Amino acid sequence: MPKILSTLAICLLLAASAAAGAKQPAKQPALTDLTLATGAQRTPEQRAVVFEKADLRFKVDPANRSLHGDAALTFRATAPISRLAVELDRNYAVESVSVDDKKLAKSEYGNPDGRMTVTLPTPLAAGERTVLRIVYAGKPHVADRAPWDGGFVWAKAPTGEPWIASAVQGEGCDLFWPCIDHPMGEPLQVDQHITVPAPLVAAGNGVAMGMEEKDGWRTYHWRARNPNTYAIALNIGPYELLEGSYKSRYGNTVPLRFWYLKGNADKARGLFAEFPEMLDFFEAYIGPYPFGDEKMGVVETPHLGMEHQTVNAYGNEYKKSEYGYDWLLQHEFAHEWFGNQLTNVDWDDMWLHEGYGTYMQPLYLQWLRGDMEYYANLMKHRADLINKFPVVSGKSQTGSQVYDEATGPGHDLYYKGSLILHTLRNLIGDKDFFAVTRQAVYGADKPVPGNFKPLYLSTPEYIAIVNKVTGRDYRWFFDVYLYQAALPELIATRDGKGLSLRWKTLADKPFPMPVEVRVDGRDRVVAMKNGQGRVEMPAGAVYTVDPHSKVLRDLPYMDEFKADKAAREKKAAEQKNKKK
Repeated sequence: MPKILSTLAICLLLAASAAAGAKQPAKQPALTDLTLATGAQRTPEQRAVVFEKADLRFKVDPANRSLHGDAALTFRATAPISRLAVELDRNYAVESVSVDDKKLAKSEYGNPDGRMTVTLPTPLAAGERTVLRIVYAGKPHVADRAPWDGGFVWAKAPTGEPWIASAVQGEGCDLFWPCIDHPMGEPLQVDQHITVPAPLVAAGNGVAMGMEEKDGWRTYHWRARNPNTYAIALNIGPYELLEGSYKSRYGNTVPLRFWYLKGNADKARGLFAEFPEMLDFFEAYIGPYPFGDEKMGVVETPHLGMEHQTVNAYGNEYKKSEYGYDWLLQHEFAHEWFGNQLTNVDWDDMWLHEGYGTYMQPLYLQWLRGDMEYYANLMKHRADLINKFPVVSGKSQTGSQVYDEATGPGHDLYYKGSLILHTLRNLIGDKDFFAVTRQAVYGADKPVPGNFKPLYLSTPEYIAIVNKVTGRDYRWFFDVYLYQAALPELIATRDGKGLSLRWKTLADKPFPMPVEVRVDGRDRVVAMKNGQGRVEMPAGAVYTVDPHSKVLRDLPYMDEFKADKAAREKKAAEQKNKKK
């Protein structure tokens, strides 16, 4: 998700919302703390089931901004249970609840805080299945600033038709369908039947199963496998469709689909031309596109974007960066590998999504045009580090805790995660780095279409993969970079015979990170055993520490720059307020 990729991104978002004519209600019913807290710990009942299928029927009425939902959820018990639990925004009116076609009395279910509990008519034994059906209706929570704040966007296309999108990563799937609102709550299959006023189009996740039109309404049927719960999305508008295909280097053919607004055909064709090149990059560096049997899909949205599996939201208004490509499209597409194929076990592991997803931009630029743009892009990442909270806390977190910079790493999930991966790549070498990445994403050394499934991964499991692939223990690396906020400081002291180097870390944690030093144009590697090393050099020699910027470390001049910038911005804001 492009939570905080740049200040420019925020400006783009606000401009896109204004252009779309999005009107938000002055006041909405309050969301409960549980509904706001995506990723809250699962109940024992939720941990004791496999979520096999979600059959979701949505009727979306733009005229009154309402949603009517009918969700049939199939669960298989892995241990004896007598209740089911799912999350659903309590502001919806629940019309009926049934279990295996038996309608339940209101006393047999309740939803006081956004977690609906349902007493089963007959307890389930391990291995038994049941279908929970919930029929509900109401006005979905409206996003104040999608995708940063979750909810629905009710907008108008430039041609006047309704233009609607959901974006719920921040608050979770329960904003519009009953689900297990946790990273490990993925259903094995999701069918969506999306009913909208004709002639509007509903682009969806997975494979198109057909469309029916009756009495002025269209119902689109979509089917997806193993989607992240927040990646299930509604995208409705006066769309036109570009279709194509990509011949994969792995032998399969991937359908390409782009739903764009009427009037944007020329721009859309230009963006569509970037699809195959991006696919080829990811397949060359990482491995096969995980959902090649479904599609690579993109849909134009009235918000900036989000990694909705196989139908990525795109609202960058076809703006290229100074690097000559669409960074938003590439970032969201990266999440098909790092987010949808590889899914974090807990929100505390979110850097595996966002750090890898962000690192794919400079890596793509290096693949396209070489080292200068690679390092230029990484320098932008370096200038935005916060270093206030560790990237990984080591304890279970909710989505809001990790993304809120008052309580968690925020920006650092992206930029610090990217720079950590850059440093790891330089430390262990390309061969091992990409072998680690393939193992993390696919669980296989040589992934090919058909021999892998989506998987979950935690930070300790990722570290174990690094150690296994390299045959060395790199826990020291992650202890310093992930589990503490402060960056390691490299202290260089010159004397008459050379240069002494010493790593300084918080709590004096071990950090034997090798360092390159350039002396009179010649690069040398200093091993830094026990965090210390020395380079002999004659008096008057010219030297540069880490001349290729391989190592993420504390840079006092960068802190001074950020402090000065913040002071100038504060002063400018104060002067502006005085003039009002």
